[in-house]
Amino acid sequence: MEYTTLGSTGMEVSRICLGCMSFGVQNDMHDWILDEDDSREIIERAIDLGINFFDTANAYSMGESERILGTVLDDYDRDEQVVATKGYFPTNFFSGEDEPHPNASGLSRKAIEQELQNSLDRLGMETVDLYQIHRWDYNTPIEQTLRALDDAVRRGQTRYIGASSMYAYQFAEALYTSDRLGLERFVTMQDHYNLTYREEEREMHSLCEKEDIGVIPWSPLAQGYLTRPHEEMTATTRGEELTERHQEYRAGGGPKVNERVEELAEEKGVKMAQISLAWLLHQDAVDAPIVGTTSVEHLEDAVEALDIDLSDSDLEYLEEPYEPLPVAGHE
Repeated sequence: MEYTTLGSTGMEVSRICLGCMSFGVQNDMHDWILDEDDSREIIERAIDLGINFFDTANAYSMGESERILGTVLDDYDRDEQVVATKGYFPTNFFSGEDEPHPNASGLSRKAIEQELQNSLDRLGMETVDLYQIHRWDYNTPIEQTLRALDDAVRRGQTRYIGASSMYAYQFAEALYTSDRLGLERFVTMQDHYNLTYREEEREMHSLCEKEDIGVIPWSPLAQGYLTRPHEEMTATTRGEELTERHQEYRAGGGPKVNERVEELAEEKGVKMAQISLAWLLHQDAVDAPIVGTTSVEHLEDAVEALDIDLSDSDLEYLEEPYEPLPVAGHE
């Protein structure tokens, strides 16, 4: 395993972050979610492989992802692990059920304080290493949100705060507000970024590099689109879901990028997913992509991607077909 310093935090994290959205309880929206026993197998194997960075959220399986992660990590030395969770969406957001109550979502002081405490209770932890806002809240002034997050740091409920998908001007406003008021700053950006969706390169990554913000992309494999040939996507449950929900990956130059990933993987004798992850790991702005998986084999493949060296010509070959896309993932 390789490790890197996460932004300006001084924390050392594995260059692969295990995303925990696939742990919990199956529902009508996501029937690929793993139960507790299968989730434990993946988490324990991740630790064996040297992964020390885990990302979850209150909205994953109505909090079950947090509970499972906390239960498994309780069997290990907590000081060795870096745990991140998120708030903004209600706990039922990815389950297709009605919102529990009007203040179950958003980034008001009430929502932040209650949802962070609920997350800590499910994780079985007094302090989480990184608490992230899952999206930008257009209904709450960023000053109020930042004051509530600053108080959470002062209370010892979280060590650092981070943000997720938003426009660069919003992130710049948040950083400026923190500096102006002497509040805790966001130290990470969890954004939507992969070979078939590179809009974050326009402004966000330059801003993050300038401000020493750790970048931890979600959907590094484009929801599975970069793991198998374009025409085979409907062969899996997640592939069928992608066909309906994530059209951006298959738009513009997406199919050509997919084809080149396949060609390069064959040439190097590795898997498409490994080439796709290797490309991300070669990007200067990226600290640790968040890799979600439903199998130990795929987890091991992701870790092996750290050993793949891509030349400048390889990188150029993979990137050349890309075409600009509408912004996706900020809402």
